[in-house]
Amino acid sequence: MRGQIERTRGELGDTVAELAQKADLKGRAMARAADLRDKAGAMTVQLRSNAAQAGHAVQERAARAGHAVQDKAALAGHQVQDRANRTGHTVQDKATRAGHAVEHGVPRPVRTLVQAGLRHPRPVLIAGAAVGAVVATEALRRRHGGHR
Repeated sequence: MRGQIERTRGELGDTVAELAQKADLKGRAMARAADLRDKAGAMTVQLRSNAAQAGHAVQERAARAGHAVQDKAALAGHQVQDRANRTGHTVQDKATRAGHAVEHGVPRPVRTLVQAGLRHPRPVLIAGAAVGAVVATEALRRRHGGHR
């Protein structure tokens, strides 16, 4: 009988404790608020982690895109430079051929005279200045109505 009484007292104690716990609304609300704070903190950590990962992904994509643009620009620059070099060589070759054609097409006495002028440019410059002075004088005379 005593055992039964002890068991009944224990059951009543547990029942009273459960009822007291259910009746303690403030305590339950505080426990629930603590749980929600913990969940909110965990979500905040998760969101920050996701945002950081997204930021790194965007940064990597931007870097890759920048490198791709840089590579394309370098390639285009090299292509333009190559074309300019080829064009320059083509023009140089044509000018050389034209020079040779003119050189070989000029009569020998004229060629000799030009070579002498290149070796001794002072007389050629003096003669050119004299011809220029004569032409200028004639032009001024005609402009001012000095026809003969």
